[in-house]
Amino acid sequence: MYSFLLVLLAYLLGSINSAIIVCKLAGLPSPRTVGSGNPGATNVLRLGSKKAAAFTLAGDVIKGLIPVLWGHFLDLPAAILAWIAFAAVLGHVFPLYFKFQGGKGVATAFGGLFALNFFLGLAVGALWLVTAKISRYSSLSSLICMALMPFIALAFLGKWSFPPLFLITILIFIRHRSNIHKLLHGQESKIGKKNDVCQKK
Repeated sequence: MYSFLLVLLAYLLGSINSAIIVCKLAGLPSPRTVGSGNPGATNVLRLGSKKAAAFTLAGDVIKGLIPVLWGHFLDLPAAILAWIAFAAVLGHVFPLYFKFQGGKGVATAFGGLFALNFFLGLAVGALWLVTAKISRYSSLSSLICMALMPFIALAFLGKWSFPPLFLITILIFIRHRSNIHKLLHGQESKIGKKNDVCQKK
């Protein structure tokens, strides 16, 4: 019963869009109406407010962090904790409160990963940093680290965590369709150019 309620709560919490709320509180235009139209930290940064972007990123990470930590407190098994993390990302990507049109899910996924296992989050984060250092593409770094994440998790959480974490990977790839298209056609901007920052939204 606790497991079901916490999975549901994780989805509802994930559905709270940090970018839209932060922009409204900061008196900024809705991120849905400017730039890429994506309600995430990168698009908030395009509005010229680093502070608002930082709060957006923090909010997105916390959405993945809190419900999984709560599951740890209730001493739920790793497989259930992984489903809780998935539910948080699902809520961010397809939010109930915003017509199921959300962000790309990477920051929320990282919040969940660090809560699942700190060293798992560290390993996936290090992979992101190394890929970003080599390629200078934040979207490519997100895609590569999230593609490998379910397999890395096997070493830390066991095989029962694989299905929900693999579904997180699928969600993130779905939301990065436009980035994949740009990467394949050499149109994706690199980190540090054209106000592009980390794709962890």
